Amino acid sequence: MRGGYARVTPDHVEALRAICGVERVLVDEESLWIYGRDETEDLRFPPEVVVKPGSTPEVQEILRLATRERLPVTPRGAGTGLSGGALPLFGGICLSIERLNRILEIDERNLMAVVEPGVITGVLHQEVEKLGLFYPPDPASRGSCTIGGNIAENAGGPRAVKYGVTEDWVRGLEAVLPNGDLVSCGGKRLKDVTGYNLVKLLIGSEGTLAVVTQATLKLIPRPLHRRTLFVPYPTIESAAETVPAIFRAKVIPCAIEFLERAALETSDRMLGTSTARGDAEAFLLIMVDGNDEALIQREVEAIGEVCLESGALDVYIPEGETKQEEIWRVRRATGEAVKKISTYREEDTVVPRAEIPALIRGVRQVVARHGVRAICYGHAGDGNIHVNVLKMDMPPEVWREVSPRVSKEIFEVAIGLGGTISGEHGIGCAQKRNLPLAFPPPMIDLHRRLKEAFDPHFILNPGKIFD
Repeated sequence: MRGGYARVTPDHVEALRAICGVERVLVDEESLWIYGRDETEDLRFPPEVVVKPGSTPEVQEILRLATRERLPVTPRGAGTGLSGGALPLFGGICLSIERLNRILEIDERNLMAVVEPGVITGVLHQEVEKLGLFYPPDPASRGSCTIGGNIAENAGGPRAVKYGVTEDWVRGLEAVLPNGDLVSCGGKRLKDVTGYNLVKLLIGSEGTLAVVTQATLKLIPRPLHRRTLFVPYPTIESAAETVPAIFRAKVIPCAIEFLERAALETSDRMLGTSTARGDAEAFLLIMVDGNDEALIQREVEAIGEVCLESGALDVYIPEGETKQEEIWRVRRATGEAVKKISTYREEDTVVPRAEIPALIRGVRQVVARHGVRAICYGHAGDGNIHVNVLKMDMPPEVWREVSPRVSKEIFEVAIGLGGTISGEHGIGCAQKRNLPLAFPPPMIDLHRRLKEAFDPHFILNPGKIFD
């Protein structure tokens, strides 16, 4: 027993094979190695067995076995998370949802889609857009991340400024509790105050309360037109100060992304592009969309005026879908590109968007004080800035000592501005040491009691959010 958990035995493996089939249960070293990591830097915790159920009843049987035998279970989507949420810290069973990947229904009458959790987010985008419909949440990893993972982390993305995050588009969930019971909450109805809102509770719970096996998602008609503005600035501060100014001008863009020059240059190097033009130190990437082309043009002009009044060096408006998509491709590649520079810690800060200038100033003071380098970019329109603290050539022993202090101080800056320690990446295992910065003990205790109500034996994704 480890931490109260049993080890997976050959008998357990045979029981799992009886549930899912021999070929859906993996115990070879290579598979355990692959499923023992996600996109969190330098963390690897291999499970003892990987199981790939293909139906809700199979998920129920797996969890019944795990509860009965006290085996830890780590649900896993595509492994694109950045907080260690899919890492099997205690070994046990990795429950991969990759085979639960069907779009069960696209209901054009009610503007709803019913999907399994393993559906790739980008695939859902493509399928609904063929019908002139639109599912707005667009995480940077939309080409590989899954709806189930998006639900677990309440994923956002650039379009969250106008359209909100995952929780704003999930109307119903089917989920399996740790004891194997199946629960269904919400549905295609748009209004429902019957009992507690368990849909909202499960969204963002990081796979610690239940395993989602089906989701009902709200759709809207696809906007007919979109325009992108690419705006260079002489300083990081002037770019950051433009963001609240745009909203004061009573314009609501679809997206406002912030990139300091170093972030854009890393993407350019990786993709062979040349978007980091001139001497600008920071850039805003702004999108407006809608169905009235004349209105969009007026919004573009209004935003352009605000940018220039706020100190922008110029305002570029790429013409045509291809050129617009190219610059967004550069933005979506930023996270992967920054990782290639050095070992790093990515801190997912979020503040009220009017406080972004103060957040940027605070981050710069922290990294200067500790002699480290940081690259900032992110979803400025909703106050969510990713701060990537880079090791560079710092000795490993110094990095291990300094980097947690830098992260803590960055979070203290964010919290002091009315923000918190994660906007979309979640707590997982990577940030749980910092949770007391955001929550006082009574709040953490309330979270723990909710966990115990759903999962009294703590078998589901143990070691995440809190110990």
